[in-house]
Amino acid sequence: MKAAVLNEIGRPLEIQDVARPEPGAGEVLVRVKACGVCHSDLHVALGEWDLLKPITRVPLILGHEIAGTVETVGEGVDSLAPGDYVGIPWLHWTCGVCEYCQAGRETLCGKQKITGVTVNGGFADYVKAPASHTVKLPESLSPTDAAPLLCAGLTVYRAIKDSGVQAGQRLAVFGIGGLGHVAIQIAKAMGVQVCAVDLSAEKLTLASECGADWVVNALDGPPHKAIKALGGAHVALVTSASKPAYEAALRSLRKGGTLSMVGMGPDPIPVSTVAMVSGEYRILATAVGTRQDLKELLDLVTHAPIRCRVEARPLEQVNRVFDEMKAGSLLGRVVLTMV
Repeated sequence: MKAAVLNEIGRPLEIQDVARPEPGAGEVLVRVKACGVCHSDLHVALGEWDLLKPITRVPLILGHEIAGTVETVGEGVDSLAPGDYVGIPWLHWTCGVCEYCQAGRETLCGKQKITGVTVNGGFADYVKAPASHTVKLPESLSPTDAAPLLCAGLTVYRAIKDSGVQAGQRLAVFGIGGLGHVAIQIAKAMGVQVCAVDLSAEKLTLASECGADWVVNALDGPPHKAIKALGGAHVALVTSASKPAYEAALRSLRKGGTLSMVGMGPDPIPVSTVAMVSGEYRILATAVGTRQDLKELLDLVTHAPIRCRVEARPLEQVNRVFDEMKAGSLLGRVVLTMV
């Protein structure tokens, strides 16, 4: 089969012919129809995350936003059958028995396997995965629409859900990229008022198209002042890895507000303990989402017009997509197609 392979961290991916995997007991083989390209893929390929670099499998097939159809099933699989339309997310497998899994926080499982990091992912014609962590997708979603929801959509859904923001309250989204523009749509579907913040007029236009109630261009002045003029944010969700974005987000909160951390940057953010205590602010960090979160999101998107802005590209363009990511020139998400 054809695959885009990371043979050395820090080097471009190589399009190669590799052996098609065979599903073992409890596994399914999925024919990939589409696989989203996430910023996490780029960070893994470049070895930029210290926690993941030591566990990254090399050679590796990246890709963890996978939509396709079941080709064959392994021994003991009765929850899925050939022809089923399915998705494979970042969480490839979790143990189910540790204290975190038992508490519904499988994203913290110490034995977890990660699609496209510790095991091969979906930048290929086929991928195998545990049936237990492979989810059926709604037929109303095309593969290119479904793929980015498996990470970008899932991550911001859980961040919004866990933040506790309520209908009628204000959510400020900092960074209107692949995650941010989906976050706006999810929040609006929940009845939340949304203020979008970015440096790009084009991305802020996208934010308005996604339903943002207010848009703030950070080039026009300190964004926290504009948000405070609205009454302050009940929750500030940062999808950008920018240190200034985090600084502005913290200052945009109303008293008792919550900073929701999603974007991961290399630099620590400054936090005033005096301001934090006096305002009784909360900082909440979110890593992707659980299988239950994904089920809830997929149910939501069948009832609300939540769609990622996607551009389909052939697998052979993956390195060009990475270059565009580095340059910050993409609007929405790119999905690689293997059909």
